[in-house]
Amino acid sequence: MYTVLGRIELEEQTVWDRRSGKERRPFRDGCGARAHGYSRRLQRAISDFGADESFARAAAKVAEHYGLTLPVSGCRRVTLQHALACHAHRLPAGPTPPAEQLIGEMDGSMVPIVTPTAPPSADRRQGKRLAWKEAKLALIRRPGETSTRVAASLDDAQASGEEWSALAKACGFGKRSRLHAVGDGAPWIAEQVERHFGRQATYLVDFFHVCEHLAPVAAYAGGDASAWLDVQKSRLRANDWPAVLDALAPWIEPEPQAPTPARDCDRYLRARSHQLNYRDALAADLPIGSGEVESAHRSVVQHRLKKPGAWWRSHTAQAMLDLCCLRHNDQWDRYWQSLASA
Repeated sequence: MYTVLGRIELEEQTVWDRRSGKERRPFRDGCGARAHGYSRRLQRAISDFGADESFARAAAKVAEHYGLTLPVSGCRRVTLQHALACHAHRLPAGPTPPAEQLIGEMDGSMVPIVTPTAPPSADRRQGKRLAWKEAKLALIRRPGETSTRVAASLDDAQASGEEWSALAKACGFGKRSRLHAVGDGAPWIAEQVERHFGRQATYLVDFFHVCEHLAPVAAYAGGDASAWLDVQKSRLRANDWPAVLDALAPWIEPEPQAPTPARDCDRYLRARSHQLNYRDALAADLPIGSGEVESAHRSVVQHRLKKPGAWWRSHTAQAMLDLCCLRHNDQWDRYWQSLASA
């Protein structure tokens, strides 16, 4: 008796090979099947479900759509196998037309990473330490297009910058290209723009993050706080940030006293005054906010890696990030075609 996928039972004739002293299984060898194996087509379905849902939900969806009862451990193994193997295919594949202008965004999001603390001989489920690690997501798109391309890394800022650079090149960034980069004001993002794109890029602090720093000061302005805030926003859009600093000045406490929202905002703006060129960005119809990469974090990173109760090892978390980026970048078919031709 020969069992396929734990569901289909076939009568299989075996042959004893006297020369080798081994039992031969002509049916299995001829059709390429193996006991408890998963066909390529089934692996694709499992990985597709496993990239969106928990592995338990993935097994339930396979049962719902294909009538096959699979162990959760099998769904996990297959999904992670392809997540680890898809790294080389995660970025868009050429040939890509050269781009005169690209839009780039970068942001970070924390994901749960677990490290076993119990010895190998013990039940490692009983001994583990939970920490949080930043998944840095890079985004690139062409002006006028709605589709975005992403790359993610759990490594340091330098490695994330290299991912961003590789992604931009895959999207058509060349010697004559310009990159309009937007971030939330974190220094490491501006550093990677300078390191990997240099004079071919401009970096803008997300307008809405600046407004978040201004909002607490509006309460001190008296009168209509909303109107005061609107005036400062208009000044920022016109690149008149010195006037915004003047508006903050009356509420800045002397230095020995505890920091106030006005002093914090003043320092924030002064440190980033060269990254506030909203006027030219608006005139060129380029974004002044980083909402696209924040939205991508929810759909690419958090949707799968931050499900309730989901804990990851560093290498499996990175593999799942690669798998999620592969699907977001429309490289899913390309990956499976590469396996078929291998």
